[in-house]
Amino acid sequence: MNRLFSEYVLIFFKGMAMGAADVVPGVSGGTIALIAGVYERLLAAISACTPDKLLWLVRGRVREAWQAIDGTFLVSLLAGILTSIAAFANLIGYLLEAHPGLIWSFFFGLILVSVYVVGREVRRWNVWMLLLTALGAGFAYMITVAGPLQWSVTPLMIFLAGSIAICAMILPGISGSFVLVLLGLYATILGAVRSFDLALLAVFALGCVVGLLSFSRLVSWLLLRARNATMAVATGLLIGSLNKVWPWKQTLSWRENSKGLMEPMQQSNLLPGNYESLTGEPSYWVAGLGLMLLAIILVLALEWIGQRMRQH
Repeated sequence: MNRLFSEYVLIFFKGMAMGAADVVPGVSGGTIALIAGVYERLLAAISACTPDKLLWLVRGRVREAWQAIDGTFLVSLLAGILTSIAAFANLIGYLLEAHPGLIWSFFFGLILVSVYVVGREVRRWNVWMLLLTALGAGFAYMITVAGPLQWSVTPLMIFLAGSIAICAMILPGISGSFVLVLLGLYATILGAVRSFDLALLAVFALGCVVGLLSFSRLVSWLLLRARNATMAVATGLLIGSLNKVWPWKQTLSWRENSKGLMEPMQQSNLLPGNYESLTGEPSYWVAGLGLMLLAIILVLALEWIGQRMRQH
């Protein structure tokens, strides 16, 4: 019994690692789940949440339904994810406002090491896998250089954003927070978490549930039938998204957001030296490179710990 309890405590902490990843527009929660060794189990549990399980509950088959969906595992993991999101939202929000260049350096390192982690899941590289990776990279890059979107903060848009973001969160290689950045809703959702805006969060959560239940089956099918191709595309998406999180940027134009605040609309990437000469601000490039390295070390350390735990 104690061993079973310790197993779910460990799952809770793995959920916390996933939640921390999902707060920042860097490595995805799906990548962390893959590294921590719970990804396949998570997909199986989510895919088991079908309408017939609800009928089981209505008919009093509670224990059977709970076991069918691996309920204790799901609750332990979800509790860790929510705990981490609540704990880190304020910190990440502050750092993005006070030290944007440094925090984006850390995010860049997270995505960079994720290219290696996810790319290694492709068991056999060939011309077709390289082509799929290039297509994924090209698609992600075009999204990052296209005119940034700014979805309106309405219940329908928040619901759709939740449905799309959660799909990214469970797919290795794609960050749900990064998707929210592209949709122009990252600050809105992060602000709702920090201020406990329950109405907005409830709509977002509902969208997440709908997207999760529908998309998990597609991901399971893709990984079962075309795992190499799926991971190759995910690797490409990561490579293409590096353009978005490069820390040294020059803002070319601004726009007013839904709250009446000015925010960057078009930006170009710069080398640290050019950044200082064009913006007149220090680049802190040594600290930035250090944070990139720290992010890489943290992800590789987490993977090493996960492997050791699976061996025991």
